Amino acid sequence: MPANTGAPAAVKRPHRWLRRLGRVAVGLVVVMIVCLFWFWLVVRVPEPVTSTDDLALPVRSLDANGRWRIGNNWLGKNGHGLYEVYIEGNDLQRGMTYGVLAQELIVRQEEIFVDRLRKLVPNESWLHTLKYFTAWFNRDLPEHVPLEFEREIFGVSRSFSDDYDFIGPKYHRALNYHAAHDIGHALQDLALVGCTSFAAWDSATADGGLLIARNFDFYLGEEFAKDKLITFVNPIGGIPFMTVSWGGFMGAASGMNTEGLTVTINAAKSATPFGAKMPISLLAREILEHAATIDSAIAIASRREVFVSESILVGSARDRRAVIIEKAPDGMDITSTEGDRLVCANHYQSDLFKDSEANTINMRKSDSMSRWKRMEALLDAEDTLDATSAVMILRDRKGPDGSDVGMGNPMSINQLIAHHGIVFQPEKRRVWVSSYPYQEGAFVCYDITTVFSRCATNSVTGPVHEEALTIAADPFLTSPAMQEHVLFARLHSEIHDHVLAGKPYRLSTEDEAAFIASNPRSYLTFADLGDLYRSRKECAKAILFYTQALERTVASEAERQRITEAIAECNPRP
Repeated sequence: MPANTGAPAAVKRPHRWLRRLGRVAVGLVVVMIVCLFWFWLVVRVPEPVTSTDDLALPVRSLDANGRWRIGNNWLGKNGHGLYEVYIEGNDLQRGMTYGVLAQELIVRQEEIFVDRLRKLVPNESWLHTLKYFTAWFNRDLPEHVPLEFEREIFGVSRSFSDDYDFIGPKYHRALNYHAAHDIGHALQDLALVGCTSFAAWDSATADGGLLIARNFDFYLGEEFAKDKLITFVNPIGGIPFMTVSWGGFMGAASGMNTEGLTVTINAAKSATPFGAKMPISLLAREILEHAATIDSAIAIASRREVFVSESILVGSARDRRAVIIEKAPDGMDITSTEGDRLVCANHYQSDLFKDSEANTINMRKSDSMSRWKRMEALLDAEDTLDATSAVMILRDRKGPDGSDVGMGNPMSINQLIAHHGIVFQPEKRRVWVSSYPYQEGAFVCYDITTVFSRCATNSVTGPVHEEALTIAADPFLTSPAMQEHVLFARLHSEIHDHVLAGKPYRLSTEDEAAFIASNPRSYLTFADLGDLYRSRKECAKAILFYTQALERTVASEAERQRITEAIAECNPRP
C-alpha cells in the first residue's frame, strides 16, 4: 500500500514545476509587453500637426534657369558648386516646400550620415541598440524645441527616404539629426568638432566696420561637405536670414540676418550629457530669426536650457561689435572686450567659466589654445583686415609659432577638414562662403539685402551671388601638395575607421611608403601607423612609429599622453 500511494506523487511533481515555469514565463512576457509599451509611451514623439493642417506635399517644376521651383520658392546650384535655396511662408509650408525642393540632397545627406554611423558602430546589433538609446536619450527633446521649428522640421521629414525607417520614424530622425553637433561633443577624440573664429572692428579693419570670420570644423567624412547648401529663409513673423547648412538641416551653424546680426557656434568642453535639452544649432537659429541686437540675442539664449557647452559668437551691425555668449548646462556668461577684436576657439574665456576645472583642463590638454594663439598672432601681423585677409587667415595651416606641423594637424586653424569657412561684413550685409573643398575653394559673396529683395519680387533669374566680389581659390588647391593631401586623407580615414571598428586592414609596402611621403612632418601619419600595427599585435613596428610621432609636433597634451600610453601597452614592464 505505501508503495502504491507514493507513485502518484512522484508522477505529479514534474507537472507542478512545469505549471510554475509556465506561469513565470507568462509573467515575464506580460512584464516585457508592459515595459515595451511603457518605453514606447515615454519615447514616443507626437507629430506637431493638427487635423486642420494641409499635409499634401507641393509639386516642384524646373524653370528655364535650371532651378526647381514651388511658387516663389526655389533651389538651384551656382557655378561654384554651391547649392542655394530660398523658402518663405509659415513653418509647416516652409518645411514641406524645402523638403520637396531639396529631396535628393536630403536623401544623400542621410545616406552619408548613416554610412558614417555604420563605420563608427560597425556591429548591426549595436547599431540597433544605439537606436533605442538615442530614442531614450532624446525623449524630452520636443519639450525644448520651439513649436515653429518642430513643425518646420516635420515638414522637411516628409521627404526623408523610406530606406532608413528601421532607425526610426522620419520625424524622429529629422529631429534627432539636429542634435548631431551636440553629440559630437562627446566624440571630440574622433575629430568631429574643433572650430576657430574671430571678430574685428574699428581700427582693426580696413573700413572700420565689423568683420567676422570662422572655420566650421564639423567632420563626418569627405563626402559630407561636398553639397553645401546656402539657405535663405523668409519666415512669417521673423527676420529673414541666411545660413550655411546641408540637406535636411534647419538649424544654424553659421548665419546672418537682414538686420546684420550674425551667429557662429564653437564647441566647448562638456561633461557627458544624460538627457536632451535644446540643440545648440536650433538656439543659434532662434537668435538669427528673432534678434537684431546683442542684448536681444543674450535674452533669447538666457531663456533656453542646453545639454552641452558652447560658445556662440554674436556680431551685430547695430552695436558695431561682437561678444561671445558662453552657454553651458549649468550657467551662462558673456565674453566681451574693450578692444577692437575677439578670438574664439574651443575653450571658455568668461569670468564664470574660465577658471573652472573642466575648462582649465581643456585649455591645458586640448589643441584649442594652440589655435587661439595662432589666430591672435595672425591678427597681430595684419595692420587692418578685410574680407580677403580674413580668408587668408582661415586658410592658415601652420602651428601656433608659425612652424610647419604637417597637414591636418588639429592645432592648425586650417585642419583641412572644415565643412565650410565663412566671412561676414554685417554692416554691408555681405557674406562670403567657401566652395568645396574645405575653405580652399573660392569664397562666394552674397549681398543678402539684394538676395531677399529679388526673392520677394520673384525676380530671381541668373546668379544671386556677387561674382565680382568672389575671393579666388587658394593656390594650394592646384598644387602637388594638395594631391599629396588627398592621398593622406584617404589612407588616414581608412586606417582610422578600420582600427576603430576592430577590422583587419593592411597597407602594402608601397602604400605605406606613399602614406609617409604624403605628410612626413605630421605626427598624425606616424600615430596612424602606430595604431594600425598595434591593432595587428605587431608591437615592435607600432612602437617604432609611435616614437616617430612623438618626435614631431603633437597637437595636444592629451594626444601625446594617448600615444605614450599606447607605447607602454605595447611594451609592458616585466
